[in-house]
Amino acid sequence: MKVLVGANLIDGTGGPVVNDGAVLINGDRIEAVGPRVSLEWPEGTEVIDATGLTILPGLIDCHDHLASKNYQLTSRWGLDEPMSMGYIRTALAIEDTLAAGYTCVREAGGLDYGFKQAIEEGLINGPRLVLSVGIISPTGGLADRVSGSGHHNAYHFDPQTPAGVADGPDAIRAKVREMARVGADVIKFATTGGASSRPGHGPLDIEFGPDEVKALVEESKSLERRTMCHAVGGPGLRMCVEAGVGSIEHGCYLAEDPDLLRMMADKGTFFVPTFEVYEFHSTVSAPHMIERAKAMMDLHKESLHQALAAGVKVVAGTDAGGFVHGDNAREVEILVDRGMSNMQAIQAATGWASECTGLEKDIGTLESGKFADLLVLDGDPLRDIGVLRDRERIKMVMKGGKAYVDKLSGAATTGLGR
Repeated sequence: MKVLVGANLIDGTGGPVVNDGAVLINGDRIEAVGPRVSLEWPEGTEVIDATGLTILPGLIDCHDHLASKNYQLTSRWGLDEPMSMGYIRTALAIEDTLAAGYTCVREAGGLDYGFKQAIEEGLINGPRLVLSVGIISPTGGLADRVSGSGHHNAYHFDPQTPAGVADGPDAIRAKVREMARVGADVIKFATTGGASSRPGHGPLDIEFGPDEVKALVEESKSLERRTMCHAVGGPGLRMCVEAGVGSIEHGCYLAEDPDLLRMMADKGTFFVPTFEVYEFHSTVSAPHMIERAKAMMDLHKESLHQALAAGVKVVAGTDAGGFVHGDNAREVEILVDRGMSNMQAIQAATGWASECTGLEKDIGTLESGKFADLLVLDGDPLRDIGVLRDRERIKMVMKGGKAYVDKLSGAATTGLGR
């Protein structure tokens, strides 16, 4: 057993900070947590002094693309380097994301089950992965990769990463089953275009129709899979909310339809605004993408404010914003800049985020019985949310009781029981 003592505890529930706290860990689980004076531990327990530091749950990114490198066509189609190089780069991005304090990532497309298996078998270090494998869309939608000259992307030759194009309810049900077969924990689909879609198919344009969305959500539920929907605005946004999707990805135009926010609150639908990727698109993307991203910025911010007021749970997801893997906490910083309190933004990357992934029984908060997924910081994110991004301030990253970043245990002692 081991115990971290003396730290200030932010438990991920939004509750008050526990000063001079302690976290007792037995194997891969938290045995007890609370004020140091209230805890006891057996003789021989490893005591780790965390006096003056902050302990919070390991962070969660609810929308990332760990295999994505940039928006260049040659990279997205796997033409610029051997496939093996791409896999190695992805493995390094996965390890760096864990080192940044992220102990869980909900992967929104592009990562096959092999990476999850490699982490579980200890071949590489990485966060807990909740996989979607790929995105499902109709012909002409987000999953239908065609160049400007009309050539189809031949990248999907691997049966473990199937193409996501499906048209009509029956084909969509079959595609959901295929994604589940290759390891998808969550089913991702699109009902609208996006900022990065081709010219002529933008954020307010629909992809699937209502009957198709209904079939997808029903089939996913029958396979006990949650759903996450790329939906930016317009009729496509409404149809997925009405169908009972698990989370809305982006949702930039939600403020134009306040009744949808009330519906989301009633249904328990999560909102993943992914501000970081639009910050990226507004600066360095193609001209039509810059124009779209800038046009929606103010309304996107208002959508966040109205969502919080309506009682919708907002959670943090980067969408691989800027393709700088390992800087996921930039999204948490932006959430504060857009109007969330520091505590709300922390919940967006811990307690609320664990509910969005469906793993709330095991991670997301500092509670007895949950996995010992911890982030130990030299600093107070309630005063300065930016400390989450400062690698020098990260003193320990623990997943399942094992420290993957450890600048504290060298001074640990074997203490007598309390």
